Amino acid sequence: MKKGSSGRTRIFSILHLRSSETTEKMPEDCYTGRPLFGGAIVSTFPVRFQDVSDIRQVPDHQEAFVDPTRDESLVFELLDLKQDVGDDGSAIWFLQDLAMEQDAEGFTVIEQSGVVEAQGLCYRNMAAIVTTAVGQMAISKGRQGKEAQNIVKVYLANLRLKEIGTDVLITAYEPIIIKTFALPKLNPLTPSHASRKSTSGIDLCPCSDSAGTVGAGLAVPAEQSGRMPMAEVFKMAVSSFEVNDWSLFGAA
Repeated sequence: MKKGSSGRTRIFSILHLRSSETTEKMPEDCYTGRPLFGGAIVSTFPVRFQDVSDIRQVPDHQEAFVDPTRDESLVFELLDLKQDVGDDGSAIWFLQDLAMEQDAEGFTVIEQSGVVEAQGLCYRNMAAIVTTAVGQMAISKGRQGKEAQNIVKVYLANLRLKEIGTDVLITAYEPIIIKTFALPKLNPLTPSHASRKSTSGIDLCPCSDSAGTVGAGLAVPAEQSGRMPMAEVFKMAVSSFEVNDWSLFGAA
């Protein structure tokens, strides 16, 4: 494949795995380098995350992975560079944009990083600019309405490749509370979905689709399931992000 002037590069070389460590094992959680966008990019994260494109169609600018047993997901996106968004607030901007796009409620920012120049990820000697942010919001799955919103922690990294006009987003979703049954809106003339009856005969909203696979209520902590915490999955995916073929971005 055609390479950019800097060849194979990663974000933080000090954190990258040696070739003999491509596949490792934490407590019951194996991880390995995963090819993205036809192998032009590689990132390392647990093998329990399944490629969503094996199940349904995914937009060409995205790569999405999900662990259905925990309802956790990891998404990589390639977007046109937002020229009007400053570097210092770009991760927060994209997190807020994500909340609006998903019609989220109760959006709060938990933490955000400063601006970091990733010397290990350069094109023509121009380092990528990296910022991260963590937020919490209530969002629904698929076509479910607000009455089935789950409380989710969202981790987002923005890798700004200015020389090639690209904003890379790496987003990880970790459910905190899976929606249980609740009273619907008090408007019986316009029900938004089918309801169920409680033992007292009161209509109750169906819970989130997630409850069918991972159960309702508080999500089980990853450590109790012998899994790598989502915060660590996110850090691994970001720190191991590697570009093999810059022509993916139209670079000469």
